[in-house]
Amino acid sequence: MAIVISQRKVVPELLDSLPVDDPRAIGSRADLRRINRIMGAASLLARALDPLLRDTAPVELVELGAGDGNLLLRVAEQRAKQWPQVGLRLLDLQPVVSDITLQRYRSLGWRCEVVRADVFDWLAQDAVRCDADNGPIVIANLFLHHFNGERLTDLLHGIAARARAVVCIEPRRSRGALLGSHLLGVIGCNQVTRHDAVVSVRAGFRGRELTARWPRDERWRIDEGDAGIFSHRFVAVRDEVRTPAASA
Repeated sequence: MAIVISQRKVVPELLDSLPVDDPRAIGSRADLRRINRIMGAASLLARALDPLLRDTAPVELVELGAGDGNLLLRVAEQRAKQWPQVGLRLLDLQPVVSDITLQRYRSLGWRCEVVRADVFDWLAQDAVRCDADNGPIVIANLFLHHFNGERLTDLLHGIAARARAVVCIEPRRSRGALLGSHLLGVIGCNQVTRHDAVVSVRAGFRGRELTARWPRDERWRIDEGDAGIFSHRFVAVRDEVRTPAASA
């Protein structure tokens, strides 16, 4: 029987419902670190960020749905010498960032702050002091696919109003990715991860689905499409140079 996943289907993931100290959750987070390595998520993010952090000027990064903070730590280990003045906020409703992880960020010269907040509450609070042209670079890995319909649109519009650039890596909604998600038991992933991987692919993106929900504004340059073996990339960069024609 052919696998048909033409439409996104967003359903709750098991990891989101478990206490952070549940052994199944701890095991699943370890699985996700391994899956991110297999998928090359840190390299995908680093390459997308390279054009945005070419000089040594101070920059602020915000990761949405940061979890244990280890993915951006791997990026920091790859790029800290080229990007020496980074302030990083790791935002999650249930952050599980260890003291060891924070110390490793600091040893690399990155200032790191853990923010416990719902993303919509954070966007609403951040709006008070918003200067989008000098705003942060917002990063999300395996986060946007949790949202659907108007809630996804509201999230993207809220980010666009506060960020100067956005880099997202999401599941690719494809037959190949779905097949791969069904094979995670082969590498020892637990039941939570095996369930959530299939759910994530079915909620993933393809084509220019995120672009279609992004604000229609000529100031944004957008790149969206396949990345890596099973990932989907969305990068939006706010133009820094405003020509008279663009501002008219």
